[in-house]
Amino acid sequence: MSQQFQHDVLVIGSGAAGLSLALNLPAHLRVAVLSKGELANGSTFWAQGGVAAVLDDTDTVQSHVEDTLNAGGGLCHEDAVRFTVEHSREAIEWLIEQGVPFTRDEQANGDDSGFEFHLTREGGHSHRRIIHAADATGAAIFTALLEQARRRPNIELLEQRVAVDLITERRLGLNGQRCLGAYVLDRNSGEVDTFGARFTVLATGGAAKVYLYTSNPDGACGDGIAMAWRAGCRVANLEFNQFHPTCLYHPQAKSFLITEALRGEGALLRLPNGERFMPRFDEREELAPRDIVARAIDHEMKRLGIDCVYLDITHKPAEFIKTHFPTVYERCLGFGIDITRQPIPVVPAAHYTCGGVMVDEQGHTDVPGLYAIGETSFTGLHGANRMASNSLLECFVYGRAAAADIIAQLQQIGMPSTLPCWDASQVTDSDEDVIIAHNWDELRRFMWDYVGIVRTSKRLQRAAHRVRMLLDEIDEFYSNYKVSRDLIELRNLALVAELMIRSAMQRKESRGLHYTLDYPQPLSDARDTVLDPTVSRH
Repeated sequence: MSQQFQHDVLVIGSGAAGLSLALNLPAHLRVAVLSKGELANGSTFWAQGGVAAVLDDTDTVQSHVEDTLNAGGGLCHEDAVRFTVEHSREAIEWLIEQGVPFTRDEQANGDDSGFEFHLTREGGHSHRRIIHAADATGAAIFTALLEQARRRPNIELLEQRVAVDLITERRLGLNGQRCLGAYVLDRNSGEVDTFGARFTVLATGGAAKVYLYTSNPDGACGDGIAMAWRAGCRVANLEFNQFHPTCLYHPQAKSFLITEALRGEGALLRLPNGERFMPRFDEREELAPRDIVARAIDHEMKRLGIDCVYLDITHKPAEFIKTHFPTVYERCLGFGIDITRQPIPVVPAAHYTCGGVMVDEQGHTDVPGLYAIGETSFTGLHGANRMASNSLLECFVYGRAAAADIIAQLQQIGMPSTLPCWDASQVTDSDEDVIIAHNWDELRRFMWDYVGIVRTSKRLQRAAHRVRMLLDEIDEFYSNYKVSRDLIELRNLALVAELMIRSAMQRKESRGLHYTLDYPQPLSDARDTVLDPTVSRH
């Protein structure tokens, strides 16, 4: 039997953004945090590099703002960049209060400021401003925040819960647009439960799983973006998908990222013959922004017909490598690669969704009562290319800002009345799940081939044609069979793929992460690509 639940705040997603918001809410509010798998399955846990913030006396807010604007290809919203950077130090101080064990080293920053944490530097940054916990920062942050959440009796952490769709007044045929909660599949019972809430928060991460090769965990299916679109929210800049330049190339190494911090500490990119190639592409060489490095690698692989390039840090002392990059060292060693003596085979892989659900500085979407934070959202911070380590910062700054906004509204918003249960009376169990697996594989393959690092108008047209056929098949399947995690994810992923393709087709230029051979130069006027579900596409 399906169940009815009511909470003050429903948080869909259990990563950095979702947990930060939950922990910044007062203890008298009932908060549900949903994870569609185990709690640690999201992208936060696997983040290696760190968090960008202005922490050192030699650094400034203005410098961090300028670096972000430069990396963003003219599309960053300066107000959002400044808002995020100005709140960076307090976000880090809050994380330290939560018990995050950032790496300490009083002598590491090359000055006498006495700052007690080690700061590293990554691509696009003009200063050392990346605070980290060795090379497993995400795991350290997630573990600390989860431990704090488990201590809070008002926070209910629910695993194996897959949000199906948002419940809005419009969906129920009522006057108004407000979000009232969500329908959620309980994978343990197989039933779809009803979660009513005064406030609903989408913190579901990005959509990099739309690509065949990705650094993201399996759950990065754009769920929040798809649900928000169906609920009536605008999305923006979904053509900008960041490909991380260095994912480990090994047949058994599924989605293992080689942190950019290696290049920050002097690692060099080489061809199979040992030749360096980045100096030919950018004066910043290995520390150029990710879009430039990924395109350079892609170019060299296609030019030479090679399967990978190599990241070489063997010129550094072995003890330095093992101390600074223990996770990378151990993981590579498990595949027979000793990074103190051998270069690492690497390829680009889809890594981060720069666009998303349009929000303001408090995380408000177009639908009252619905917030979007973290990678699900489009704040204007990243522009056409996210700068390294700004993404985790965005999670904390906007998670805390959205929590403060919810607190400010508590007096005005009551609990929604009992909501109608999910209607499964017209569907049956599927005996054709092979269709899901086939469509999943086809979608990710043509997105990689046609909407990848380098695009053309013809490739995008082919992708648009194929995704429309897939969406028709998926809609028919969804209408006739009981929902499952695989079906929900495929439905969401295909919808977000269509939105990405539509966005890419609208941009008649090359800018940041969107590079097309048909329009290789940027236009003089930089504009966001905004799609509105309330406006007919014809």
